[in-house]
Amino acid sequence: MHKLLSVKSDSNALLVAYCLILWFSMIMGSEALIKLPQNVTVPGLIVFGDSIADQGNNNNLSSVMKCNFPPYGIDFTGGLATGRFTNARTPSDMIAAELGIKELVPAYLDPSLQIKDLSTGVSFASGGTGYDPQTSKLVSVMPLSDQLEMFKEYIGKLKASIGQENTTHILSNSIFLVVAGSNDIANTYFTLKFRSFQYDILSYADLLIASASDFIQEIYKLGARRIGVFGVPPVGCLPFQRTLAGGASRICVDTYNQAAQMYNSKLSSQLNFLGNSLPQAKLVYVDIYNPLIDIIQNPQDHGFDVVDKGCCGTGDLEAVVLCNKWIRVCQDKSKHLFWDSYHPTEQGYKVLVNLILKDCISQFF
Repeated sequence: MHKLLSVKSDSNALLVAYCLILWFSMIMGSEALIKLPQNVTVPGLIVFGDSIADQGNNNNLSSVMKCNFPPYGIDFTGGLATGRFTNARTPSDMIAAELGIKELVPAYLDPSLQIKDLSTGVSFASGGTGYDPQTSKLVSVMPLSDQLEMFKEYIGKLKASIGQENTTHILSNSIFLVVAGSNDIANTYFTLKFRSFQYDILSYADLLIASASDFIQEIYKLGARRIGVFGVPPVGCLPFQRTLAGGASRICVDTYNQAAQMYNSKLSSQLNFLGNSLPQAKLVYVDIYNPLIDIIQNPQDHGFDVVDKGCCGTGDLEAVVLCNKWIRVCQDKSKHLFWDSYHPTEQGYKVLVNLILKDCISQFF
């Protein structure tokens, strides 16, 4: 099939060949669980951002922000610690499967990645990063500017493999996800207080929104049209933040959650503005705050017993290197919303993804 695409012929023949291969891979691979509108295709899922979307890009960085070791991946196929910040699959994997694209979204820096994997999408995300360039510097991970450069390289590889017209088709019809902001607010501003001496929270949120807006416009210029941008979750309810700032009772930290809500409101407004400014763009604000706070406040309604602690170790502080092979894990992971003190379990992600997709998938088309 690869040879078929490399044969020199006119652009119509190339497009027909590409469509045939895409159709064949779809019927032989994942079956779409989401009913798409008639004549709509989603050839790939392309992801940027932080640890929620990092599929293993951080594995070879000189940073503590990685998890390519047990017990991470304990429920992945073969118990493989892939560098995903959870016990098994991530939202990127689940969304790609729901759309019938493929079962797993690979990291762009995965050494086993092949050219044929590119057309259905990859993740450029780096755990620990954010919209604020200082956020990635603090933990030595890849900023969004580096992810953008990798995306440009990715486009070049696609063009060399399947040609300009087919590349344009993939970029304009794939869904792009941008997942960032949590580390900026929870860590850079509140926990480490690196930015709190320079900005009040309103002006810091404006800095983040300006950075997010610039990034969205950059990937739009490169061909992205269907772009979903995640808001910030209720960071004050993350187990780690409860432990550090929630007092003896480890309650949710209202100040942090209010900052997240304020940022989300600004982000949603900016996406509306950009959506009306960029021709053919479908910019979708993905609300993660309200679904997650509902799970936390009504855990039994969603099948969870524990929502204030992670499954790894005590569940209060363990994450990345503190969640390791010498630490015990909870017996029933499906009853825990959080895997470590920052990231949900696979079951937590499943519930969240189902709630998110119901609300926003139609807005991409």
